[in-house]
Amino acid sequence: MKRFLTLVAAILLAACGRTDYDVIVVGGGASGTAAGLQSARLGANTLILEQTPWLGGMLTSAGVSAIDGCYRLRAGIFGEFCDSLAARYGGYDSLRTGWVSNILFEPHVGAQVLDNMCGAQKNLTVKKNVHFRHIRKCGGGWVVGAGFHRYVCKVLVDGTELGGVAKECGVKYETGDAQGIIQDLTWVIIAKDYGPGADKTIEKPRGYRQENYVNCCLNPLNDPQTSKGQTLWSPEMMMSYGRLPGGKIMLNWPIEGNDWYANVTDASGRERSKAYRDAKDKALGYLYFIQTELGMKNIGIADDEYPTSDGLPFFPYFRESRRIEGEARLTFDAVRDPYNYPEPLYRAGVAVGDYPVDHHHYAHPDWKRLHKSFTPIPSFTVPAGVMIPKGVENLIVAEKSISVDNSVQGATRLQPVVMELGQAAGVIAALAAGEDIPVREVDVRRVQTILLEEGARIQPYLDLEPGDPDFKLLQRMGSTGLFKAEGRNEGWAGEMWMLTGSDPKSRLDSIRLADSLEHPFETGPVDWRGFDKRPH
Repeated sequence: MKRFLTLVAAILLAACGRTDYDVIVVGGGASGTAAGLQSARLGANTLILEQTPWLGGMLTSAGVSAIDGCYRLRAGIFGEFCDSLAARYGGYDSLRTGWVSNILFEPHVGAQVLDNMCGAQKNLTVKKNVHFRHIRKCGGGWVVGAGFHRYVCKVLVDGTELGGVAKECGVKYETGDAQGIIQDLTWVIIAKDYGPGADKTIEKPRGYRQENYVNCCLNPLNDPQTSKGQTLWSPEMMMSYGRLPGGKIMLNWPIEGNDWYANVTDASGRERSKAYRDAKDKALGYLYFIQTELGMKNIGIADDEYPTSDGLPFFPYFRESRRIEGEARLTFDAVRDPYNYPEPLYRAGVAVGDYPVDHHHYAHPDWKRLHKSFTPIPSFTVPAGVMIPKGVENLIVAEKSISVDNSVQGATRLQPVVMELGQAAGVIAALAAGEDIPVREVDVRRVQTILLEEGARIQPYLDLEPGDPDFKLLQRMGSTGLFKAEGRNEGWAGEMWMLTGSDPKSRLDSIRLADSLEHPFETGPVDWRGFDKRPH
């Protein structure tokens, strides 16, 4: 029998198709899609494997179709995505339909935009509804098993929601805070108004308890004894928070709404399925409360958004993932005061953000100890080394699984930062594959130069836009450390300005002169943490 089974296994293995690629991206989420696009644009034969029917991850498949932050920092592939949404809906003003964001859209439209962007790349293949089964080393590269097919590549990119590829490849990682507690997840609901005469009341969800929702907004049922101190908005403000173009409503409400605590990062399949059922029940209970206690029975799950049996997104919004041990580690202190931090991480910057540190913990039983409100920080840059795992070669880890501390993860998890990191991952992967060199040997300055050529930002300066004549110069010189920017806060949003002081023109002239005399960006290579690589 043993010999027979061995023979059958050999036959099945021989029957498996094999396709070779330069770069394989597992996970076509926000980060993975950007990585695949950029890799293909640089000439690498690239494959994206996505487990759902849609590209976009949290932007689309999870229903978080309200972009958090970076409105003034739109650039690169993230900027292209935003521009395409604006073109679809009739301009940027048409995207300001809810008050949570300046850019809102219907998830299926976002998925269509990403499909169109990927479809325009001849070097890019996208396979959807594909789950990877196993990953193993193959020489200097990787073999990815999916279904009865094997895909072989030189460079592998982890674009999964929870860093599953990194774990499979043996990367060291940590999860959550010191006790392993992560942020709340949310099963978003995309709802719509079916009209004043409609009754879309759903069946009472399993385990529904009215008291879980009484303080979601101002209403006669409010209970001060159970309030968690959050601002209670009017029902109208609550419902307009995530209003999308076309009138649909994104229900992603952290105030006794549909946040749910479950850490499924290392859970078994059975444990994960139960957590998902519970998260859905919490979300449906929120909708049921809106329908029955707030009198909005005309609000129901949109029947023209998700091709799922229940009309809900394909998976929940994961705010937190594994965090790998990388060549660089971005910390709260590094983003709060980048120029005085012991490591010059900003010099290796490849992605930018302006969102505060924002942690969701109200759904956890011990929320009082865990809760962290918005903590404003200056605009920040993320170094390339956070995506390069220690001890594992030719693997790049993107999305929310990068090497950061638990605190600053509350700022790097947002959609714009994740898309920008994906674009940088695509550059690194294409360079390594194209030159047959290990990922670890890719020149950070070359990565930054290509990102600037592609219209992206490597520093979060607000002085100049990508089309301005001195934009690249300012970005390059700021990355040398010869000229330091000034971080500020405007309300909750971070800012960073290079041309400060009483005479910005004089400062710009000095930057031009320094660049013309020394060319420090081109001749001053740095490592993954931003340290100088020149011999002393």
